[in-house]
Amino acid sequence: MRVWIAVLGVLGALVVPARAEAAAAVCSVYCDTRDPSLAGQETFPVPELRLNGRRVVLHVSDVDGMAWGSIDDGQVGDAVWLDRTWDGGPSWDGLLGKASIPSTWTGTRTLMYNLADPAAHRRGMIRACGDAQGVACTAWAHARVCDAACDGTDPATAVGDSQPVPETTLGGRRFGLHVDTRGLAWATLANGRAGDEVWLDRSWDEGASWPGGSSLGRTSVPAGATTTRTTMVNTRDPRSRLYGGAVRACGRAVEGANGSCTAWARPATDRAAAAADALLYGYRPDTAWWPSSWWNSAVAVTTLMDWMGRAGRTDLRWVVDRTFEVNRGTFPAGVKSSDPIEGNFISRAIDDAAWWGLAWVRAYDLTGERKYLDMAVTIGTYVHGYWDTSRCGGGVWWDRERTYKNAVTNGLYIRLAAALHNRLPGDATWLARAGAGWQWFRASGMINGSGLVNDGITTSCVNNGQTVWTYNQGLAIGAALELWRATGDGALLTSARQLADAAIASPALTRDGVLTEPCDPAGTCDDNQKQFKGVFMRYFGELAAVTGAAAYATYAQRQAAAIWSSDRDPLNRIGLRWAGGTPNPRDWRTQASGLSALLA
Repeated sequence: MRVWIAVLGVLGALVVPARAEAAAAVCSVYCDTRDPSLAGQETFPVPELRLNGRRVVLHVSDVDGMAWGSIDDGQVGDAVWLDRTWDGGPSWDGLLGKASIPSTWTGTRTLMYNLADPAAHRRGMIRACGDAQGVACTAWAHARVCDAACDGTDPATAVGDSQPVPETTLGGRRFGLHVDTRGLAWATLANGRAGDEVWLDRSWDEGASWPGGSSLGRTSVPAGATTTRTTMVNTRDPRSRLYGGAVRACGRAVEGANGSCTAWARPATDRAAAAADALLYGYRPDTAWWPSSWWNSAVAVTTLMDWMGRAGRTDLRWVVDRTFEVNRGTFPAGVKSSDPIEGNFISRAIDDAAWWGLAWVRAYDLTGERKYLDMAVTIGTYVHGYWDTSRCGGGVWWDRERTYKNAVTNGLYIRLAAALHNRLPGDATWLARAGAGWQWFRASGMINGSGLVNDGITTSCVNNGQTVWTYNQGLAIGAALELWRATGDGALLTSARQLADAAIASPALTRDGVLTEPCDPAGTCDDNQKQFKGVFMRYFGELAAVTGAAAYATYAQRQAAAIWSSDRDPLNRIGLRWAGGTPNPRDWRTQASGLSALLA
């Protein structure tokens, strides 16, 4: 990083380099050094700088999350560049995109640079600087974070007031963290004396560090008072594509150098929004997925769309489009999957492709954009290519090598085929495929005598007795439901209910009323299995809505209550075991799974 030292202040300051190292390129939706002619927007967030008759201007495109600088009314050799700081201004990367006015011109501009680094969870500020018989810079943009309101808003305007973590104490003083229903936070000091101080720290990396986020809203108790409070700050910065920020309240007593802070917490508007915010924290705008699981990312973006549809959110559709546009191409083995991705979300793993097909059906429902439905058709056609009646009378193969017929691939196939029929006017082909798939699946023997779905069938075409996983049970419910929507056949709805009832009644899947994967108690579920329960809850929730059955609603509510009370930490991270306990791994896969339960 190139660090520059201010000599005479910020605006209009002389600057000198402390060391001459090139700043590392940052990639968000785009990478540093993008051509400004491609900018999707042009705004001017800070006043232009007049420097010896020249105009130095900072340009920002919020839709791209990038900025560039320009100098006009200048002379040959005058220069313009950008500075970018990651710590609120004490240090910065300088001379970014430096450009000098060439012969016969009177102005020039830099290339574009990112305002933030979401992949590394770093929020930046940026300014334009010029050298024209003297060096000076504009003010930094954007110093304040703005979402529902901007940093610095008075808590008197808060909508609601709750405390997500316990207060901390110091010498009888109480320091509390408060949040409102819009996700803004403020800190309070009670039982204090004049001169005591309170402030907020804000972190974009779950409390690991907080450069530029220390002592926000710092204030002291005035004479004759015993309480005070800070102004409010945000923990989401949509402009920078930073989500899942955390805050804590801190304070200091006037008579000593010691201080005390609460635990870190993530404010949120409601339970589902809290889980969605924590899920977004793991999304990589630069690579457009949740690394590093290919099919799991399909399920995660589908879950996020479920929440967006429920919450009426349109501001995050860029995530859907970004995921689609970046990942529709080809990738060598090991980049997105252990298998090469051959374009159009297709690989040798037939079930992986089908998960993406369902994701793009959901994207079409959410946005109405035909490109998503067309992609789902392309994927569905590929999956159908592995329907084979020569072995066991039908069914879709799990892999291109045609080694195994299993529940997950066939549940996905039936759901996808029925979904395409329900969205393609005049279709008969996909309906026939879905119907044939369901009839084969029902007769395959994969649904055992207890109404539970085993993993697959043997080469002798009988139930292999392998593990009953929640996602196989859920996909069978989802397949029957979507085909019922297509046909109105009440027997399909009856089948869906039988599958749901079996899951509720089975000690293999439900323990003390909480959905439990067979690998949950030991905490040994692998990265695939971590997401299974969310798939079950997505389709179980659909069944609850369709039937209006009180027992199903109660079961869904039981899962949400267990997660919120027993399986959530102050950063709203959800673990593998919804009933709590240890060990209890947490990552974005368990987060997406828990979000589906909160939405059911």
